Amino acid sequence: MTADAAHPNDAATRTHDNSGPLAESPFLLACRRRPVPRTPVWFMRQAGRSLPEYLRLREGVPMLESCTRPDMTVEITMQPVRRYGVDAAVFYSDIVVPLKAIGVDLDIKPGVGPVIADPIRDAAGLDALRPLVPDDVPYVTEAVRGLVGELGGTPLIGFAGGPFTLASYLIEGGPSKNQERTKAMMYGEPELWDRLMGRLADLTIAFLKVQIEAGASAIQVFDSWVGSVAPEDYRASVLPHTGRIFAEIEPLGVPRIHFGVGTGELLGLMGEAGADVVGVDWRVPLDEAVRRVEPGKALQGNLDPAVLFAPWETVERRALDVLARGRTAEGHIFNLGHGVLPSTNPDVLARLVDLVHETSTGH
Repeated sequence: MTADAAHPNDAATRTHDNSGPLAESPFLLACRRRPVPRTPVWFMRQAGRSLPEYLRLREGVPMLESCTRPDMTVEITMQPVRRYGVDAAVFYSDIVVPLKAIGVDLDIKPGVGPVIADPIRDAAGLDALRPLVPDDVPYVTEAVRGLVGELGGTPLIGFAGGPFTLASYLIEGGPSKNQERTKAMMYGEPELWDRLMGRLADLTIAFLKVQIEAGASAIQVFDSWVGSVAPEDYRASVLPHTGRIFAEIEPLGVPRIHFGVGTGELLGLMGEAGADVVGVDWRVPLDEAVRRVEPGKALQGNLDPAVLFAPWETVERRALDVLARGRTAEGHIFNLGHGVLPSTNPDVLARLVDLVHETSTGH
């Protein structure tokens, strides 16, 4: 079944019919490797910390609280769409929101990231991971529905964390440079690892389905830290679970994007996992990524976020190079090679969107 197959009898997928206002969306067309009027562009972390209007709105409101307030979520998601004219909105949330929703004791500490009070390091710890149901996240459903109404012909990308990245936070207790405890479980306790990854895959599937059923037009799985895994370990210990996520989302008829950081050696395997679009970070040129990823996939990326701090002439040259290499792919969505950095000048991003649109029109 193709990612754009219609399911007219499925209430969860009727909003994803190609005949609606999103039919001509350059972003959705590129995801499906169809001809586009211009190269679509959006930015990971476009909603949030680099925007002064976001900082004003979030003042005094903890991160996780902001993710549970639909009015705030809608406004934050819309801010970059208004400011930049990007071709897609990305739902404002965090990959640990579903963990919090099922009762995991965690917090997002400024300057640190997600911190887990009781790390999971044995079979007993798995009891903390019950299944997620829609009633756990009513604020997500309300916010997505509100956004779909406001966005009109602009697609909304829903997202969730990949199972390896979620596992690393749960096992380490927070961010980790080396993932030593995580890999120790993966290498030394494969049965426990498999059970943990299975539960996290279930969680990711459920969280994505809530967003799709509320009206999200595409989804992205962020497996941010999976680049620390060697290819043979990825195939044995991660791919089966990631593959199940994409397989279970496929019948819902929305494009599926797969992204990780430092995953140059894994791009082929990430393509095998089943997404329609493979995200590429800045370390691998897009024309090389085309050679590494199996045919039948679009690519997303991949300007180095740090380039945005260089003089405009450099930004322009580098962006044009990304566009040129992206034309070798069956479909290309322009993006950064990771998220927008906090001190990025929003005016540079706005100028970059204009450059991509103006340069790529007609290609």
